[in-house]
Amino acid sequence: MFNTVIEMQKQKKYIIQGSIFLGFFLVIYFLLDRLNGGYALMVENYGVYLVIINILINIFMSFASAFMMNLSTALVKLTGKEGKGTFLSSIAVFFGMLTYGCTPCVIAFFATIGITLSIAVLPLAGLPYKLISVLIIVLGFIWLRYEINHVKCKIPTKDENEAA
Repeated sequence: MFNTVIEMQKQKKYIIQGSIFLGFFLVIYFLLDRLNGGYALMVENYGVYLVIINILINIFMSFASAFMMNLSTALVKLTGKEGKGTFLSSIAVFFGMLTYGCTPCVIAFFATIGITLSIAVLPLAGLPYKLISVLIIVLGFIWLRYEINHVKCKIPTKDENEAA
């Protein structure tokens, strides 16, 4: 079933949809870096390598999240049920907003919903938290792939129809 879903990704619809999702996630992740002080401040405090690592992680997370959204959309089209692994990419984005986003914004957000606490300055411009987001996205992909391969009401593929 996973191969069928991968083949669907070559269709024009999924290429356009994936490009839109990719752009959306890139904007979110780069905006979070900007709100966290920007790349100039990162270079000044930690060096250019941290900026390169952050940009590469942003690109990876954006591609992975967009790909998972496309896989989930294809799964819905085939089975009528959405994969639950995709929600982890949304959790990773929300986690990013609350951890390596703009610290004053996070404090204001928590105060609005009744949580009052002070957030310590994040080490390495939030890189450890970004790595946790990567882990969440990877776990979401593994979960989604498992769901695709173990669909409850599986639709037979061409190979299965020929074998029957």
